[in-house]
Amino acid sequence: MFRDECEIEVEAGKGGDGLVSFRREKYVAKGGPNGGDGGKGGDVILVASDKVSSLLNIGRKPRYAARNGQPGGPNDKSGEGGDDVVLEVPVGTQVIDREHGHVLADLLEEGRRLVLAKGGKGGRGNASFKSSVHQTPRKAEHGRPGEARAVRLELKLFAEVGLVGLPNAGKSTFLSTVSRATPKIADYPFTTLVPHVGIAAVGDYDTLVVADLPGLIEGAAEGAGLGHRFLKHVERCRVLLHLVDASDEAVDSPEEAIRVIENELERYSPELAGRPRLIAATKVEDDASEAAAARLEAALGRPVHRISAVLGTGVEPLLRELRRLVREQQA
Repeated sequence: MFRDECEIEVEAGKGGDGLVSFRREKYVAKGGPNGGDGGKGGDVILVASDKVSSLLNIGRKPRYAARNGQPGGPNDKSGEGGDDVVLEVPVGTQVIDREHGHVLADLLEEGRRLVLAKGGKGGRGNASFKSSVHQTPRKAEHGRPGEARAVRLELKLFAEVGLVGLPNAGKSTFLSTVSRATPKIADYPFTTLVPHVGIAAVGDYDTLVVADLPGLIEGAAEGAGLGHRFLKHVERCRVLLHLVDASDEAVDSPEEAIRVIENELERYSPELAGRPRLIAATKVEDDASEAAAARLEAALGRPVHRISAVLGTGVEPLLRELRRLVREQQA
């Protein structure tokens, strides 16, 4: 099961208290102070990991707390530090402070760490207060409390190519054809309810990371349908591939399908709407669908690729053109 957002509360461990203690040695009437310092409280740490693809597991538990530091001991022994709590999240997770609403971090690389809540410092024992004018201090510090914070985690998928289009535009079929991904495929709207990512081979030596994202509908920018849950994943795609159903079974004409998607992208983010994009007419398998693709090309005044993921026609040239655009963005 996929989950791309959750809210959690975290609390770091309290620092251990310092100790008031004095040496007790045979034949030594007045031993000096030897109370040790308390140990540091454990941190709560987020780590971006390629081994995790969803926020499902971390979202099962609403609160995470690290261990407290141990108090100092006699004979100048420091208390043991509290164990850290390390939580693995998918690469691409954005961490947002729930109280203030600002972004604390974008965990964009494998292994990137964020100390979400820092453990409290241990208190000093009385041995730390000894001085030339104060030989027998009888005070020690309490450990400091650990930090506490409430955060919202949002996963925004990374992909080189994001597939956009109305429901049933053929995105899932395209992804399953060009990669080993196995998205659900059926002839009814909203087949794809969660994002799927696949790696498409281009030629003999190159690849493209392609994301099949839930279908957009009119009003998505205001939250209709899957709304922002779809659009936030599109934000990090370098290139968009807009798929349009050109078959007689399409609910909307290709021209109307283009208008709806472009309008929603523009309303959500003008920068996103300006992202490099290719247009491909799908299910082009007969004269009628070829004619529909030709009319769309004439209306747009720009090339429209013709593909049939089922027959495999037009797919390889489209992948090569996508690869070229992606490499231009990386340069």
